[in-house]
Amino acid sequence: MKPKQAVHIFLFLSFYIFFSQAKEHVRTTIPQQFGEAPKFYNAPECPSIIHNLSGDDDSNDDSNNNNYICSDEAVHVAMTLDVTYIRGSMAAILSTLQHTSCPQNVFFHFVASASANASLLRTTIATSFPYLKFQIYRFHDTSVAGLISTSIRSALDCPLNYARSYLANLLPLCVRKVVYLDSDLVLVDDIAKLAATPLGDDKVLAAPEYCNANFTSYFTPTFWSNPSLSLTFANRKACYFNTGVMVIDLDRWRAGDYTKKIEEWMELQKRMRIYNLGSLPPFLLVFAGNIAPVDHRWNQHGLGGDNFRGLCRDLHPGPVSLLHWSGKGKPWARLDANRPCPLDALWAPYDLLKPPFSFDS
Repeated sequence: MKPKQAVHIFLFLSFYIFFSQAKEHVRTTIPQQFGEAPKFYNAPECPSIIHNLSGDDDSNDDSNNNNYICSDEAVHVAMTLDVTYIRGSMAAILSTLQHTSCPQNVFFHFVASASANASLLRTTIATSFPYLKFQIYRFHDTSVAGLISTSIRSALDCPLNYARSYLANLLPLCVRKVVYLDSDLVLVDDIAKLAATPLGDDKVLAAPEYCNANFTSYFTPTFWSNPSLSLTFANRKACYFNTGVMVIDLDRWRAGDYTKKIEEWMELQKRMRIYNLGSLPPFLLVFAGNIAPVDHRWNQHGLGGDNFRGLCRDLHPGPVSLLHWSGKGKPWARLDANRPCPLDALWAPYDLLKPPFSFDS
């Protein structure tokens, strides 16, 4: 080998190692630092949950979590957790605690990729919320990666985006009902009201429905032109609903094996393209027209604009209990770029990010 070739090979390997290490560093570290949230206390009328023997219910250690994780009196909230969206997650957690009458009765179930640094995520959450009761569950991307088809926006293809379909498998069997929340939202009302949504005798989930949306646009002409497929919605008043805010009866989900039903549609999608939009269409195929209603105030969605440009949008008419920046535009990104939309100012008060000059040396 000539000396010049050896130098080129050495430089190539050096750059490869450097960028591989840099990529791994980004994946396993959190570049932002967050401040500590205030402590919130239960109102006197809040239901009592059995405390641990020490009487200390103000820590998020495992012994204390065990008292709450199976409690039907607790409000169970499920969210995904990753480095990319953790700033949004922190704001969502803070808004949930700030606006509920019983913050000490809220238990968070966080789902993180098995490849993520769960210890770092745990430390980040516990540092900002020392009194938060939570558990982190590892989601193995391989369980769904082979079923994911390319969608119209790469962010929608992340395996963790499909974790909501596996909550019944990930969470303990004693957790019977959960409120699922996306990470790009804030609450301005008591989540206990949402958690108390009646599901009737047989409904598996509840969510706000939007029957004025063009439902046919969520599926391809291939789907609608095939009678054996389009008849899926026969005898169902199928309407669009956003899967970023859902109340789920996990007992009924498990009994009906709904994860398998969603996977079957994803398997079909791999063989013939019947939709274009990530994890939403399989939910619509299984549940649309057969969910319990929730007032629209609980998901003022679309504040992130569409999936292509993320332009500013106004609120839907009516009262507001939850603001949801679904779509491409995220409030923290627009604020950082000094190009905020007017409604991003409603997200900013829940932002726990420390400014760079305040970082500890």
